[in-house]
Amino acid sequence: MTTVRGYLQTIRFGAFELDPSSGELRKQGVKVRLQEQPFRILQMLLENPGRLVSREELRKALWSGNSYVDFDQGLNRAINKLREALDDSAENPRFIETTAKRGYRFISNLSRLSREIRSLLVLPLENLSRDPEQEYFADGLTEALITCLAKISALRVVSRTTAMVYKGVRRPLPEIARELNVEGIVEGTVMRAEGRARISAQLVHAPSDTHLWAEIYDRDLRDVMALQMEVATAVVREVQVKLTPHEQLQLANPRPVEPEVYETYLKGRYHWNKRTLAGMSKGAEYFQQAIDKDSLYAAAYAGLADSAARLGWWGYVSPQEGCARAIAVARKGLVIDDTLAEAHAALCFGLLHHDYAFRSAEEEGRRAVALDPKSAFAAQALGCCLITTARFEEGINEAIRAAQLEPLSPILQWTVGSFYYHARQYDRALTYCRKCLELVPDFPAARIAMAWILMKTGSADEGITELEAAVRETGDNYNFLGTLGYCYALRRRPEDARKILSRLEEAAKQRYIPTLWPAVIHGSLGDMDEAFRLLETAHGEHVPWIAYLKVVPFCDALRTDPRFDALLQRMNFPA
Repeated sequence: MTTVRGYLQTIRFGAFELDPSSGELRKQGVKVRLQEQPFRILQMLLENPGRLVSREELRKALWSGNSYVDFDQGLNRAINKLREALDDSAENPRFIETTAKRGYRFISNLSRLSREIRSLLVLPLENLSRDPEQEYFADGLTEALITCLAKISALRVVSRTTAMVYKGVRRPLPEIARELNVEGIVEGTVMRAEGRARISAQLVHAPSDTHLWAEIYDRDLRDVMALQMEVATAVVREVQVKLTPHEQLQLANPRPVEPEVYETYLKGRYHWNKRTLAGMSKGAEYFQQAIDKDSLYAAAYAGLADSAARLGWWGYVSPQEGCARAIAVARKGLVIDDTLAEAHAALCFGLLHHDYAFRSAEEEGRRAVALDPKSAFAAQALGCCLITTARFEEGINEAIRAAQLEPLSPILQWTVGSFYYHARQYDRALTYCRKCLELVPDFPAARIAMAWILMKTGSADEGITELEAAVRETGDNYNFLGTLGYCYALRRRPEDARKILSRLEEAAKQRYIPTLWPAVIHGSLGDMDEAFRLLETAHGEHVPWIAYLKVVPFCDALRTDPRFDALLQRMNFPA
């Protein structure tokens, strides 16, 4: 049998494909039932296309030891079964020609398809219920399948962020494959009704638009976790990648979870993936509900820890509700399952931005990356540790790797830009912020970074315009409002800067407002005593952005004061 790079090739003829490795005959991707003897006859004929395979050859290969009477009857039955499966006839053969009393010849054209697939896109599963309320279920199963397949080290799997761009898009699969440089595409549908889930899935060899495998699964919702693994295992089997022992164990032993708990978790992922304040907040609520229903469901702890860390970092909740909560929740999840990369990454993020535990945070970040090298969040978290301690090249490399893993994620393009800003490579920082705005033209985080950068490159007025828009669009988020006050101060607009200080003071009466930005604004206005009083308060409050104090350019006005180095020493920055 012909091999390509160690893998048996699928043989294609007409609408049919024969897969020598799995022992399957398929028609347009759907398995055709065929008994062993007819299948083996077909294999022999395909191995010798155009040549007469004699009855004697078939007898020696397949009927050794049987009487000629048994052989004649058996061969005739097998050939009839084979023709029936192929929709062929002896009188007008398309595939198998009979030479009376001598043997058989395969007469159709063959093509051999290399089935080696090392890169894969899982298109969003289509929600057949047409009920928008069920969209979370289809999206959740899509994400779970991507996550499962992405853990296979021999496969490159397109990230969920990129895959979701193609949701509802009707375009030729080879065209999509060329855009994303993938060899295989998984597509399918999902229907959830009356306590059951029905999933249809198919694998397509994208360059040739050839169906390699298709299957329909109908299961009780209580088996939905096992169903995901079953689909993933089928895909892995079809693409013929080698699994490590740990990967085999992961696919073979999914943790059982009650349907209600899993659906709650899927709702959490659905809302979290919106990456908005409302979405992350709602996601955190659902993750907490899943934990309340099943206190041993580690994935829900990881989701909640991640949500809390991000909400805290952006200042939407207090440090105690944000990064401190992330630390506590992540640790609980890791007691249940220490192999969860997402939980290690959330713990890294929390330790860095709440405890300023730089070494411990880095250990968790490296553990997360080791467990899941394809996790963009793990790479991002580790990169943050490296940037805060002035290891710019390493940190930027991790951020770039994260952005390559999810090239359509605006927040990861923003991360690269902000890391270059901290490294004072302003031109490169600007390039990545503009990439972010190309993906999402009104992305507020890119505007704040643009303002930071433009203040350092002599284009301050442009930066202020960007910020004023961002403040309006984010409901006076303190990071954006504070940056605007900082910009006013640097542009020698003290009255406007003090108006921002008043707005921050008023806002603090209604919700948590950390004192970092008031400290930065006062420092930029030259009010050093008030600046350091507030900076000490921010440190005591465990404000997340204080972790970047050693390197961040917007604190440059404070660096010449001896109290600045004294604070850095108390924070135990590594040398």
